[in-house]
Amino acid sequence: QVRVVESGGGLVQPGGSLRLDCAASGFDSTLFRLGWYRHQPLWQRELVADMNSHNTSRYADSVKGRFFISRDYTKGTVSLQMNNLRAEDTAVYYCNAFRERDAESYWGHGTQVTVSS
Repeated sequence: QVRVVESGGGLVQPGGSLRLDCAASGFDSTLFRLGWYRHQPLWQRELVADMNSHNTSRYADSVKGRFFISRDYTKGTVSLQMNNLRAEDTAVYYCNAFRERDAESYWGHGTQVTVSS
C-alpha cells in the first residue's frame, strides 16, 4: 500500500523554525524525486523544494537560504528544515513523490504551517 505521510506542522512565530518530515512507503522511493509543495489560499500549489535521487535539489526563490531539504534513502524519508519563517510562509505543505520516467506521482494529505505572532 502506497503511503506518503507528513508530520511536523504547527504554529510558529515570525522568525522561528519548524521541521517537516515525510515518510514514504509501499513503493521504491529511491526512484522518485521527493519534495514539498505548499498551497496558500487563493494561490496555486507551488513547489517549495525537492530533491532527486542524485541529491540535486531545487528551491523556490522565496525560500532560498531559509529552507533546507534532506533525504534519507534507507528510511524513505524527506525532511524540510524551515528557518526564519515569515507570515507569507503560512500554507498547507504537501509531500510529493514523483517519478520522471512515467510521471507517477503520490501525494500526502498535507500539514498546516501557520506563521503568526
